[in-house]
Parts: sequence; C-alpha cells; structure tokens
Amino acid sequence: MLPSSDAISPQSAPIPLDYQATTPCHPEVVTAMEPWWRDQWGNPSSRQHRLGLTAAAAVQVAREQLSICLSCQAEQLIFTSGATEANNIALLGHARAVARKRGKPGHLISMISEHHAVLDPLQQLQREGFRITLLTPQPDGLLNREELEAAITEDTQLISVMLANNEIGVIQPLPEIAALCRAHGVTLHSDAAQAFGQIPLNTKLVGADLLSLSAHKLNGPKGIGALICNPDTALEPIVWGGGQEQGIRPGTLPVPLIMGFAKAAELALKGLDSRSERLGALRNRLWEGLRQKHSTLLLNGSATARLPHNLNITVPGVSGNKLHRALRSRVSCSSGSACSRGEPSHVLMALGRSHQEAEASLRLSLGHSTTDKEIDQAIDAISEVIHKLRHKA
Repeated sequence: MLPSSDAISPQSAPIPLDYQATTPCHPEVVTAMEPWWRDQWGNPSSRQHRLGLTAAAAVQVAREQLSICLSCQAEQLIFTSGATEANNIALLGHARAVARKRGKPGHLISMISEHHAVLDPLQQLQREGFRITLLTPQPDGLLNREELEAAITEDTQLISVMLANNEIGVIQPLPEIAALCRAHGVTLHSDAAQAFGQIPLNTKLVGADLLSLSAHKLNGPKGIGALICNPDTALEPIVWGGGQEQGIRPGTLPVPLIMGFAKAAELALKGLDSRSERLGALRNRLWEGLRQKHSTLLLNGSATARLPHNLNITVPGVSGNKLHRALRSRVSCSSGSACSRGEPSHVLMALGRSHQEAEASLRLSLGHSTTDKEIDQAIDAISEVIHKLRHKA
C-alpha cells in the first residue's frame, strides 16, 4: 500500500526549514499542469493530429514564457529532467565536443565546493583524459579571482562555478568571472538551480555560456529543468534517440511539467524583491535569536553575499548525529546537500571546518510560506536541543 499524505498531521509536523532541498508546488502551478495530464495528453512530437499539435504549441508558449523570465532567447532553452541532467549535458557535452574538434582532451576548472552534480561529471571527464583543477574557496565561501586567473592555461576550455551554493547560500560574482572567461576565450558554465526564483537572474548580465536550472527549487514540479545554451557554444548529446530539443536532449517532452515550470517561474518573479527582503529579515531574526542564546555558534559562508533564505551554522562541542537526531521530530533541516549521501559536508570542510564540525552543522532554509511564528519556534527548539546536548551529564 502506498503511504498516505495524511500520515503526519499538521499539528505534529516538524517546522519546515529545508526548502533548499525542494519546495512544495504552488497551487497555481498544480492548476496549470492539471489539463495536460488528462484532457490534453498529446505527445508534442506527434504533429499529425490536433492533440499533438496542441501539446507542441503549449510547449512553445511555455518556452517563450521562460525565456522572458530569464532574458534569453527561446531557442536557447533545452528542457531536461532537472539541473543534474543539465549539468551533465553542459559539462560532458561541451568538453567532448571541444575535444573532438581539437583532437585531444582539454583542461577544466571548478571549485571543490560545487554540488556533486558538477563534481561527479568532472570526475568522469578526468577518467576520459581531461585535466581537472578544483579550486578551494576562501573562508567565506567566495572564489578568489586571482587564483582562478592563475589556474587558466592555454588548453583551458571550460570553467564551472555555481551561482549560489546549495549549502551555504554564497552568491559568486559571476559577471566578473564571465568577463575573465571571455578575456581568455574560455566557456563558462554555472549551476543556477538555487538562484533562479530567489534572486534576480538576467542571463545576459550573468554572462554564462551554459546555465543549469531546476523547477522544484522555485515551487515548481520535480522532474523538469533546463539548460540555457548560447548558440555558438559547442555541445553534443550524452544520450541519443528521437532528436528532440535540437538533438541535444532526446526523449518525449513532459508537457505537464513544462507548463508547471513556466508557471512557477512566472510566479517566482512576482514580488521577488519584497519576498527576498522579508525572507532575509526572517533569516536574520533566526540567526540573531540563536546567537543570543548560544554565542559560540559559527556562521558558515559570507554574511552578505548569500541567498536571503539561507542560514548555515556550526554548533561547536556537540555530536552531529545526536544534534540531528534530537531535532528530527521538531525541525526539518539538514547538515548539507540533499545529495550528500550521509557524509559530512564537503562544502563546509572546504571552508576549513573539521570533520566533527561539519557533522554538527545545520542548513536552515526558509520558504515563501515561512512565518514569524515558525522562526520563533525554531529558535526555541534548536536552542533547547543545543542546551541539552551541551549540559548532558
């Protein structure tokens, strides 16, 4: 029997503070998807009849809506299953295409604090003969521009830097990095999954040649994302069959999810500035409230160049396992990425945190529906758990 969605009552549910892992679908997103599951169920690649033509037209409209939200051309959008697939296509597809043209594998640069959806494809490319350089971030999580420029060599073909980190929320100065890449004739890729819908994202101003997105981070459906690709950026598919999405990402397009993605993007941009200001204020309230009760707490990542809904802290002197076990029934949060495989955060360790400190850390991320009351309840719950762990005989 499938588990019921009513298994946990709202009264007993923990305070949700893990919105960077995923977000609930906005009701208007669900409404936008509904007809395309049942009544308009056509395959957009089947254009010999009305059902298919209607689906194809809907996909094109959604593509254009998304392109407006992102300030790019509709033709630059390649739909994927999410940012992970988009990252793989960008890294593997571009590196292999350039290597084929040059006749040999080249050099790629990234950061050790990237998501595994970037680090793992880079490992695969290293097995294929590419040289990989992973830079260590500064203690605040930001990239050192001088170190990046010093790492560029004659055969450097791509640099990949996440716009906003999925664990510590640090926002990298991507326009500056893009300018450096252009000066050296190097392609720039960025995983922008955590940034889109949380901060203004004008792809022309950001300057990346390849940009990865995911709908479920901005109150859209899971299973749909996109890769924004500049027209003159070399790219080849990593899977084959069907020829959809300009031959780069074959497979039947999920029309309902695409419609949901476009609606979620539209809603995310409405009132973005005021929402970001509100979430930033709540985040600061959470941090100040916790620090007033426990002054030894450590903030991970830049205090200013970060996403407004992200707070990442280390609790010195406690067991990470006991900390998370005690909080599980009271606050939904994590110690790192949702894809961390249960290991201590490689991002926090890159910042200089010890293995024990990384385990005893909390990523607290707020959502659109987070309230003042929930923040105050979270302060009390987390503070109480810390106090008990530190004073347990």
